Amino acid sequence: MKTFLIWLKRSSAIAVATLVVAGCNVGPRYNRPTVSTPPAFRGADDASVVSAAQNSVADQQWSEVFREPELQSLIRTALANNYDIRIAARRVLEQQAQVQITRAQEFPQITGGGTGVGATLPSNLGVNIASPLVFGSFNLGAAWNPDFWGLYRKQTEAARAQLLAQTWAQRAVRLTLIQQVVSTYIDLRALDRKLEITKQTLKVRQDSLQLTEKLERGGSAPLSDVREAEQLLYTASSQVPQLEQEIQQDENALKLLLGADPGPVAHTAADVLAPAPQDLPTGLPSQLLERRPDIQQAEQTLVAANAQIGIARAQFFPQLSITTSAGIGGNEFSNLFDVSGKTLYGIGSLTQPIFEGGKLRGQLKLSRETKEEMVLNYQKTIATAFRDVSNALIAHNKQRVYREEQEKLVAAAQDATRLARLRYQGGATGYLEVLTTDSSLYSAELNLVNAQQGEAVTVVQLYSALGGGWR
Repeated sequence: MKTFLIWLKRSSAIAVATLVVAGCNVGPRYNRPTVSTPPAFRGADDASVVSAAQNSVADQQWSEVFREPELQSLIRTALANNYDIRIAARRVLEQQAQVQITRAQEFPQITGGGTGVGATLPSNLGVNIASPLVFGSFNLGAAWNPDFWGLYRKQTEAARAQLLAQTWAQRAVRLTLIQQVVSTYIDLRALDRKLEITKQTLKVRQDSLQLTEKLERGGSAPLSDVREAEQLLYTASSQVPQLEQEIQQDENALKLLLGADPGPVAHTAADVLAPAPQDLPTGLPSQLLERRPDIQQAEQTLVAANAQIGIARAQFFPQLSITTSAGIGGNEFSNLFDVSGKTLYGIGSLTQPIFEGGKLRGQLKLSRETKEEMVLNYQKTIATAFRDVSNALIAHNKQRVYREEQEKLVAAAQDATRLARLRYQGGATGYLEVLTTDSSLYSAELNLVNAQQGEAVTVVQLYSALGGGWR
């Protein structure tokens, strides 16, 4: 037994030394593609945005950007229970297991086993046997394919790159989830505000209808004025169930993001639709390459594609396989471990591809073309990121101006409606003027809510486009 262990240690040492001396890597080294970055983001020249080289709003934690406690509670719940987040985490664990499986090919595979046979014959057979028929053996075997050309190492490199890609994909899911939760919550608060405006308008129009009916009964107004007043009333009342429908459906959508069954959600924060801050630092465009998880994911996919070229190249070279086995045995338990009964053998095979109908060249060409595709995908992802930031900046700047002008429009429409009602009550004008100005006011108030919602969403879009929220 001792001699067998010494042999096994020597064989392992020789195998490791052979790998160190003879190992080489035929695949190309990965070099990050050169990408030109603009000196500044388009849309960052407005006074509402600060282009800072030192920091960016995306460097802040999401809790520092979205400060409403009610909204923060929803985000925390979503990050803990959301199905997409949990699925992404499982995919990372799956890829970790895949790396372990792939890396195992680089090492020798050792197996052990034993056999035993025994028989006892009854004495009434009249056969004299000195001892029962016994045979036993114990053996160890090892198989190894030395990685001379880096085939298994490149496969491990590709698997690790895919693991990093899945990790970045998980972070991208986290970023997207925060954006979806905040955007849906803002939409809910906007619908709440629209419903409030509609009910207020409905109350005013009910009072107006009662006044018009009173005037019609007294002969001071025609029946057409009553019908026009009813038209205004029903226009507002018909909006109530539609808004309530959208609110409940948004609540269900938010519940799904929280990983829960459909149901009501608290949405009472008062400052969600408040004017957005005007001093949002963006940082430098070059920082986006390291901050955006989708860019990092695209690069790791490119690293994996680059490793596949090495895998394809290694297929052209001879593949060496070494198999060894050793065992001991005997016909009695007393001599089972006697070294005189040892067996030892080793087999080595060398396989060199000669003709495979162009398969190997096709695989190499495929891996190269795939890499070039991933280079283009990486560059496109970066260009898309620059576009996202630019669009978010432009929207942030223009939505603020739109909201300010819409506030002026609402103020003018409110005064026009007030004057029209006074003129109608004084008999200076018909009810058509009241109908027109009241309809314009209602539309202007709803559009103002849309403008407030749009401005609030641009902060979420800018934060997400800059790569914030996953840390």
